[in-house]
Amino acid sequence: MKILNWKENINEYELDCVIDTLKSGGLVIFPTETVYGIGADATNSKAVDDIFIAKGRANDNPLIVHLDNKNNIEKYAYISNEIEQKLIDSFMPGPFTIILKKKDIIPNNVSAGLCTVGIRIPSNKIANTILTYSSIPIAAPSANVSGKPSGTDIDDIKDEFNNKVDYIIDGGNTDIGLESTVVKVIDGIPTILRPGFITKEDIMDAIGVVKVDDNIFKKVDGPVESPGMKYRHYAPVNECKLVYIRDNEECIKYFKDNSNNNTVIIGSNKLKDIECKKFLYYGNTLEEISHNIFRLLRLADTYNPELILIEGVKKEGLGLAIMNRLVRASSYNYIER
Repeated sequence: MKILNWKENINEYELDCVIDTLKSGGLVIFPTETVYGIGADATNSKAVDDIFIAKGRANDNPLIVHLDNKNNIEKYAYISNEIEQKLIDSFMPGPFTIILKKKDIIPNNVSAGLCTVGIRIPSNKIANTILTYSSIPIAAPSANVSGKPSGTDIDDIKDEFNNKVDYIIDGGNTDIGLESTVVKVIDGIPTILRPGFITKEDIMDAIGVVKVDDNIFKKVDGPVESPGMKYRHYAPVNECKLVYIRDNEECIKYFKDNSNNNTVIIGSNKLKDIECKKFLYYGNTLEEISHNIFRLLRLADTYNPELILIEGVKKEGLGLAIMNRLVRASSYNYIER
């Protein structure tokens, strides 16, 4: 395994090596604007199998295929209606994945045996350069051992993948910190299967109608078309509890009453003076929280607490995506009032 530092510039010789590796069936970890991904040639079923092995990922959990531009989508999937096309034109490239009917060139292990596949066009310069110069689609889930928080910096993940991948490309901290919004058009309505930085409100503004899947805060059995819907995900090793209490005074009291010297608190500054093992400030805005939350979940584990108490946010705008991740991170150990 070799780590490449592309924080300032993309090294052209190293880029050629990365592309040769991908074309010959190797695995590469690279940054996107959302989180780091672990990628392989999406048309190479053996390479795709190696992603599942490296992550310890269940093979009924589909992968997202990354492309360099919108013009290449129909090489790999069918755009079936005007709404799908409008979503593509409105939100790609960017932190947005659309579920489309797949073409046979995409192996069944990419899509977990389903007839659909998630397509995304990252806006991150490093990711897009690899895709453009390689001219291959790259299947890439988040770069983390399955179940753990996604990686937003290579320091989060490099030890997890030691000798499991060929290259790790260091592009610094990712900009957004949450995985892409995943949408499928169902009966003419864009339906959010996994919330992300592109919000319900953004899609409503662009299309005029949107629905949120009923399962984004539920445990799901059976086949799923989007990653992040079914299995324990985004989770630290230590026990977590997510708490969203609208009244500030009641919220502070709850955290005081349920914290001790073996509790780590992740939250806003209103909780910073509560006695606990460690307080981790997650930011002042939803954008800051989304950027910081996976890193803080990993950091909380390093203190080996008895309990990680996490302050929730309102489920609107970007808050919907943040709460989706935190409910799953806490294994549905969650109170709201």
